[in-house]
Amino acid sequence: MAFIEKFSGRRVEIPEDRNYHAKQGLWAKSGDEEIILGLTEPAIILAGGVNDLDWLVREGETVHKGQDTVFVLTGKILYISTPVSGTVSFNHDAKQNPPVISDDPYGKGWLFRIRPDADAEHALQLLADPAEYLESLKGTEGFKNPEGLKGGVSGMCKAVYSGIRGQTLPPYASS
Repeated sequence: MAFIEKFSGRRVEIPEDRNYHAKQGLWAKSGDEEIILGLTEPAIILAGGVNDLDWLVREGETVHKGQDTVFVLTGKILYISTPVSGTVSFNHDAKQNPPVISDDPYGKGWLFRIRPDADAEHALQLLADPAEYLESLKGTEGFKNPEGLKGGVSGMCKAVYSGIRGQTLPPYASS
């Protein structure tokens, strides 16, 4: 297990027994002729936690690589697409109890499973390994804000907060 000691003020895990779709913050792990997928701990932190989710396709439906499959309501709105084609099934427990996704992202908090049309191992090889995923996180707000400071550290946040701090308001004019 790899760790990032300070990622937006938290210690996060990057399990080494799975592959990653870095752009979406998904982890993928091979199961019994299927691939189990969920959100990574860093992705959940960057999104502001998970409030709710819904399925965009039916259970047992065949989905295609790149097809939006799950809608996740976080501090943002996320459309999660599948990185492989195949037959989909969902984690109904996570739908009924969304906090489990944040509380146990690499265990009970998985989102969906895909029974790939092609070889599952080949499909996983197309995704990033743990080292590549860790490298992809280095440009994120989580790495840029290791202490988890409120207001973030992006140029836009700094400009807004600096502008507010430097702003002088005219005295109240009574008529």
